[in-house]
Amino acid sequence: MQHSPIFLALALSISTADTAAGFTTDELRNRTIERRAVEAVNWGIPVVNFDRMLQAFKEKGGDFNQIVYWGGLFDWRNQTLTPNPDTIYFKPFWDTKMAGPIVIEIPPAGEDGSITGTLMDVWQAALEDVGPAGVDQGKGGKYLILPPDYKEKPPEGFIVLPSSTYEGFGLLRSVINGSGPDAARRAVDYGLKVKLYPLAQEASPSKTKFIDVLGQMFDSTIRYDLSFFQSLNRVVQYEPWLSRDKVMVDMLKTIGIEKGKPFNPDESARKVLESAVDEAHAWFDFRYETTFAPYFKDTHWAVPASPELMEVSDSFYESPDSYAIDARGVTDYWAFSTVKHLGAGQFYLMSTKDKHGAPLDGGKAYKLTIPANVPVTQYWSAVVYDRATHALIRDVASPSKSSQTPGLQVNEDGTVDLYFGPDAPSGKESNWTPTKAGGRFEVLSASTARKSLSSTRRGPFPISW
Repeated sequence: MQHSPIFLALALSISTADTAAGFTTDELRNRTIERRAVEAVNWGIPVVNFDRMLQAFKEKGGDFNQIVYWGGLFDWRNQTLTPNPDTIYFKPFWDTKMAGPIVIEIPPAGEDGSITGTLMDVWQAALEDVGPAGVDQGKGGKYLILPPDYKEKPPEGFIVLPSSTYEGFGLLRSVINGSGPDAARRAVDYGLKVKLYPLAQEASPSKTKFIDVLGQMFDSTIRYDLSFFQSLNRVVQYEPWLSRDKVMVDMLKTIGIEKGKPFNPDESARKVLESAVDEAHAWFDFRYETTFAPYFKDTHWAVPASPELMEVSDSFYESPDSYAIDARGVTDYWAFSTVKHLGAGQFYLMSTKDKHGAPLDGGKAYKLTIPANVPVTQYWSAVVYDRATHALIRDVASPSKSSQTPGLQVNEDGTVDLYFGPDAPSGKESNWTPTKAGGRFEVLSASTARKSLSSTRRGPFPISW
């Protein structure tokens, strides 16, 4: 009892110090919401990215345990993050909560076609790569995705992929072999051989439902407004908490996201949350421009993923001493999909600047030289995106050029000059990709490598402005 007055005096001292700091109760509340909301955006962007794709699919009549695809080479209306217009995309979405284990059948690669792709959980963590660069090594196979805490013994004959989440999706690229409409049609037909069905239907699977969105607006770009937290809340309500993420339980509670309760912020909290997501967006943007080290000396081309993320791409972002949420966040800011075995199937380099370090300006003209004898097995491509959204530039035709582009002009020495700008250079129209004045743009170079490039500094090819 003798210590009570001392305790009381200490408590009063702390209270007085808080008042002296000049914060009112409302100010303290709002500052706490804002700083925790910024961290929630950084942590939660992978599932929000996923949810935006899912909602875009649902707007087209799709749903879980179905496949959305583009039945040909798409244009700017595919407003996903940094898609490659030189391949055919198939994206299966699944949910094992009600349906139980889900089977995805990948056809064998051969003269009919080939798939490069990855199956992921709702956090876009790679469960496994598929196709020639994946675990089936081009032989095809039945991949079995198990729900969290699945207790039964899986049947024989499947490539078993336990998942810590109910929802997930796949990014499957049906590679075009050759050029022109016939080659694209063959790639589409091959991709339509993929099957998706519940294991419970193994004896007599129902026909896989495909929804073709070619030529339609498919906007899954991330919105940095209150809807960001609405998407995050939907996934938090539906999915189990992972042990690694339980530090976020109280943080999310502070901003109004709590399991079993509706997300319904009042007007004051809405304003704070919108300010926070705007700040988080600016933080992503800053890191996007400053995080990635040049891949070639004295250039501004970079692999758009940090070494930290590369090291944990095959272990659900974790190592014994790390959990790469910052690296994961900035990656899912500009793209979707995590490849499990980086460099084995596709390799990417990105640039937002010219050779002098100035931002790429949509109102100016640029030339990019691709060297002869590019060391790729299938194709290379260079794609232009809107720097503000990381999607294809709206209302701009022909968003990319590749080694398979019909009519591509090749120089006598085997090099290829690509041109970017608002106007086509005379006589070089077939090698020109349009940009729009008044905005910035970025270029992502994709290639299929002869061997894994993740451990070498040589790179797929020394492109230069």
